[in-house]
Order: sequence, then C-alpha cells, then structure tokens
Amino acid sequence: MVFPGQGTAGAEVSDEVWEAVRPLVGDGGELPYQLSVFAGSASTFHALREAGVEPDVVAGHSLGEYAAAYACGSLTLKDAARLVANRDRLMNDSSRENPGGMVALIGSDPRGVAEAIEGFSEEEGIVVAANFNTPRQTVISGEEGALKAITERVKGKVRKLEVAGAFHSPLMLEASLAMSELLEVVELRDPTIPMISAVDGAILARADDVRLALKDQMLSPVRWVAVVERMVALGVEELVEAGGGTLVRMLKDFKDVEIEGRAAKEILA
Repeated sequence: MVFPGQGTAGAEVSDEVWEAVRPLVGDGGELPYQLSVFAGSASTFHALREAGVEPDVVAGHSLGEYAAAYACGSLTLKDAARLVANRDRLMNDSSRENPGGMVALIGSDPRGVAEAIEGFSEEEGIVVAANFNTPRQTVISGEEGALKAITERVKGKVRKLEVAGAFHSPLMLEASLAMSELLEVVELRDPTIPMISAVDGAILARADDVRLALKDQMLSPVRWVAVVERMVALGVEELVEAGGGTLVRMLKDFKDVEIEGRAAKEILA
C-alpha cells in the first residue's frame, strides 16, 4: 500500500481521524493542506482495511511517508497528525523566507537532468533534482531563475507544479532542522510490517530507521524509482494507493515492472 504526497486534500475524513486532527485546528478551523492530505490518506487506509485490504509492505511519497509510518504501526495517529501539522507550518515559513518552486520534466533522461544540475554554478542560483518519480519523470526544485535555466538545457515537457515552495531542496534547511528536533523526541515503535524508504529504497524495520528516514526526507530527493525497484525485489504483485491514483499512474512508465496498480476508489466503490 502506498500513500501520495499531494492531491488527496479535501477527501472525506473519518470520525477517528477527525478526532486526532481537530485539536490541531480548533473547532470550525480549516485543515492546512498537508494535514488535509494526511487525514484523507489515513481515513482511506482505515476504509481499505475495513474492506479487507491488509498491506504486506507500505511506502509513501514525500509527505505520504508520515501516513506510511502510521500505517505500519511506527507512529500513532495523534503523533503523526501533530508532526504533519508542524511540517506544514515550518515548510510554509521556509517558503516565505526562501521563495522558490518545483518543475516536473516529463520525458527527460534523469541522468541528463542530473548532469545539467551538476554543471550549474551556485552563482546562477539554487536548484536540485527533487523527485526521481519514474524513468521518464524527474522533478527539479529551487529558485525560479535557476529552474528556468535548467529547463532550457534539457529536453522534455515542462510542467510547473502548484506547490508552496522549493520542497526537497536546500531552501528547506531551517524547516528540516526544526522537524529533526521534533522527530528526535517523538515516540516511534518498530514497524509491524516493513516500510520502504523513499529516500533510498531501503527497508525500514526498526523505529530508529523510520525516525532517520523522516529526518532525511525534507532535504533529500524522493527516489520513487528506488521504491518501485525494491517492491519488485520483494516480489510485490499488487500496489494499492490510498489516494487518488497518481502513484498508480506512474507505474505505466516502468516498462519492465509487472505490478498491478489500483487506486482506493476502485476497491471502495
């Protein structure tokens, strides 16, 4: 079971999840974006389990790693919700202090994108490869001028992402340091089922493994290609997304991967 990092905001929230997130916003308060995504994912996870879908392994894309950490039993629902609410606040603060954005390059060779960035000087601006989503889709993150310069140096379709800032880039350093402090003191348990890290595709089997992965993820690129490769190595046959289907659609770019993908709505309809 996999959990997306965006696109599920506004999904129906179950009573149990609402009880966990309500104290973070107050009565009548609107859920901030990241907390809304998490709440939707957690509620969908509950609905899938009630429908008899039990994951053998979990993974999350960026923010989705918090839902995955909850689903594998490492984080409690309340702690996960509290961390996500703080993550949203801290990243928005960093985005205001260090403006930037993210751009998806579709059809570009990931190695070509990496080489273009390596040849980019610091004087030209901050830009990094933020998401290695599929063999055909790489997302870059950084200052607007640097993003534009990189898109002019590589081939492929360019799609500007509707995000608040330059996530998974050095522009999130202050937010990352603050999140590390919060993660250092939160109680985590050893996962009851394996979780795959989106930082490097490693299997997270201990509480400290999950803690370190969540600390590293804000400045590290999302290596979703490594996650899918790990699934193949584990013998995964079916991927169920507790979201709208973004991660399921990505599977089409993996030509030699024979994993069936289904979004939650196909199961819960």
